[in-house]
Amino acid sequence: MEVLYRAHATASGGGREDGRAATDDGKVDVRLSTPTEMGGKGGDGTNPEQLFAAGYAACYLGALRLVAGKAGTPVGPDTRVRSTVGFGKNTRGEGFNLDIELEVVDHGLDQAVIDDLIQKAHAVCPYSNATRNNVDVRLSAA
Repeated sequence: MEVLYRAHATASGGGREDGRAATDDGKVDVRLSTPTEMGGKGGDGTNPEQLFAAGYAACYLGALRLVAGKAGTPVGPDTRVRSTVGFGKNTRGEGFNLDIELEVVDHGLDQAVIDDLIQKAHAVCPYSNATRNNVDVRLSAA
């Protein structure tokens, strides 16, 4: 693969509990807290799952706009992708894994058209390619 761009980030402190994560260019600098549902203190910070959900939603929306434009059926300007990322124990061994739902809303297209486009976007989205055959990802359009 020819790499077109590299992002660099560093996590420090307590990691997901009372830690911090920042990109080397300073554009992202967030406090980290573990949700109470995961046994944490539930502090004011964000967590890796929220960051992953935001990144996946943005990336998938970009992929959807790309494939829709190439198909000559662009999605509307108000189109949004809602990403839900669940965290739980891995059923295939030790550790943990994610469970993901992506929902495309306010797209302005017929259901059959958007259903086709969401599959095509899933085929080209880098996050989808990174999670394929490893994480359950469910796609829908409302």
